[in-house]
Amino acid sequence: MRRHGFLLLVRADRSQRSAMLSARAAGAALLVCAWVHAGRALYFHIEETERRCFIEEIPDETMVIGKYRTQLWEEQTSSFLPATPGLGMHVEIKDPETKIILSRQYGSDGRFTFTSHTPGEHQICLHSNSTKMALFAVRKLRVHLDIQVGEHTNNYPEIAAKDKLTELQLRVRQLLDQVEQIQKEQNYQRYREERFRVTSESTNQRVLWWSIAQTLILLATGAWQMKHLKGFFEAKKLV
Repeated sequence: MRRHGFLLLVRADRSQRSAMLSARAAGAALLVCAWVHAGRALYFHIEETERRCFIEEIPDETMVIGKYRTQLWEEQTSSFLPATPGLGMHVEIKDPETKIILSRQYGSDGRFTFTSHTPGEHQICLHSNSTKMALFAVRKLRVHLDIQVGEHTNNYPEIAAKDKLTELQLRVRQLLDQVEQIQKEQNYQRYREERFRVTSESTNQRVLWWSIAQTLILLATGAWQMKHLKGFFEAKKLV
């Protein structure tokens, strides 16, 4: 009996350890995925009149927050320094139907927000205030851009403080937001699959009708050639 009880304890302990390891692995994987998905920060260089655009695939009814800050190239120090307040950036955002949903002039550091109403590729374009750049004799500008999509736009510490949520309640809130975002992504993928299916069917129909048209053209050309040759031989009295 003691041996049997000892085996049960060992198995229970192993099961608990396996469950803990699985939970830790799942948590680590979730954190890695969240970090990869949320890490969309980048920087780029633009000239005085240059326009830089980015394409972001966004599901419908999804909030997007973009933050940027600019730096000016300093010839004396050969480095980028924080931009002066006189310089600004113009932000323009178009939906998949090329409709402008945001067009606004911001300062050297800014934050823009919009909500998508049509799933698909959204175009985010930025360009500098060229007149101010010419005024400050600036030829190169470095722009740091950070784009957050979906649940990554939520400020969970602020939400927890405002709604007085416990750590567990906050974690449940985060998981619910992630599930909602996953559902939106799945709906967007189904939307893309439907569009791809419609495009494929349309292409197949066009190929079919083009093949039929080619066949008819070949038959008509062959009939015309036979008639022409027959008339030629009859004129030469060869037949």
